[in-house]
Amino acid sequence: MTQQGVRWTADQVLALAPDAPSRKAVSKLGVAGPWSEAGSSGEGTVWGLCKGSGSKPYQTVVDIADITGAAGPAYKCSCPSRKFPCKHALGLLLLWAGGEGPFGSSPDAQPPAWAAEWLAARRKRADTKRASEVAPDAAPADPEAARRRAERRAERVTAGVTELEQRLSDLLRGGIASAEQTGYGLWEETAARMVDAQAPGLAARVRELGAIPSSGPGWPVRMLEECALLHLLDQGWLHRDRLPEALAATVRSRIGLPTPSEGAAVRDHWLVLAQYDTADSRLTTRRIWLHGAESGRTALLLSYGAAGRAPALALPVGLALDAELTAYPGAGQLRADLGEQFSAPAPTTARPPGVRTEQAARRYGEVLRDDPWLDSWPVTLSEVIPTPLPGPSSDGWQLADAKGGTALPIRPSAASRAGLWRLVALSGGAPVTVFGECGHEGFTPLTAWPRGVGEAVALC
Repeated sequence: MTQQGVRWTADQVLALAPDAPSRKAVSKLGVAGPWSEAGSSGEGTVWGLCKGSGSKPYQTVVDIADITGAAGPAYKCSCPSRKFPCKHALGLLLLWAGGEGPFGSSPDAQPPAWAAEWLAARRKRADTKRASEVAPDAAPADPEAARRRAERRAERVTAGVTELEQRLSDLLRGGIASAEQTGYGLWEETAARMVDAQAPGLAARVRELGAIPSSGPGWPVRMLEECALLHLLDQGWLHRDRLPEALAATVRSRIGLPTPSEGAAVRDHWLVLAQYDTADSRLTTRRIWLHGAESGRTALLLSYGAAGRAPALALPVGLALDAELTAYPGAGQLRADLGEQFSAPAPTTARPPGVRTEQAARRYGEVLRDDPWLDSWPVTLSEVIPTPLPGPSSDGWQLADAKGGTALPIRPSAASRAGLWRLVALSGGAPVTVFGECGHEGFTPLTAWPRGVGEAVALC
């Protein structure tokens, strides 16, 4: 199936940029001037030669529908940039998205030899990978060895959980206020101990705990709440044999034990609801929210990159892809693995069905029964209007239900971002549809659709 007749928008192309400097630099390359011998094929390939500072132009090719199985585009450029994708690949996609120059006059050409060679090599690797997946294993895995490895890791996790319980007991015995004098170093040391115990999920929560003291008014209450959730997770692990299987799977996932996706794959037309990155000194995590048009399911794809580098998987908001997803086990678990794709991601004006604000809050409360450590829950709000919170001294915002007297406060950290003003401008005082994450700190808007028919607008 060809997707070349369906162009992406400029915003969808810019969403692939690894950082802000790349988005700024690409503005000069998204026009026909620097490009020569550019073209596109019906199989989903775009190529061109971009004039640079040297005597030879850079050879740039983009596979819109990655033939190796990843959902986002694949890129190749002869420039020395270490960014991925580089500004030349982004500029080529911008030129293609605008349908200008060679893309308007030759929409279905044959790639030049250098681009065809790269594509052929990729297809060969993809065929080899598929063959290896269906071929029988030369040496079957030893189930007894796997069981022993799992037991050894469980013992290390138990030792780490026991040590963390003692650390929490010492904190409460000495008083929450003592955490302000202790400083972050103690919690960083504790987090390192959890890494040694092969419990990365606990390590992440401990690091968050260490950032709470002196973080603003009410920090002792937040500290106590997080300590209680950590204690609950510790006890869940120590008594996991007595838990229902779904809740036990959730505990293992929160601890950080690897759990493979399982069950039957679900094929659907998946609408990309949101994509955003979070980063620390070690890792960049990309979250991509999808909605199944036929199944009505919401799914989360996670992708990771080394610190300072964008993850490889990229699906700009407003695209839809015909693909299979396989879910992970666990109570209320929405994470899934992306499987086989049957077409390239293409723009769509479809949007998910929305709910009222009180229904969103109620749903979040319901899922907390299955997963008490859940920070937020994805939800689409229909017919809401962004308005300032009432009160002369308030500088916060809320999403007010246009058909009722209820509202959801916008999370303070989200209210300080530029995306809020984009949402306010999109609304103009009229109701809009908003997708985001509803949590105990408020609602985080991620994507919005204007009233009537219109394209999705990313807010993050």
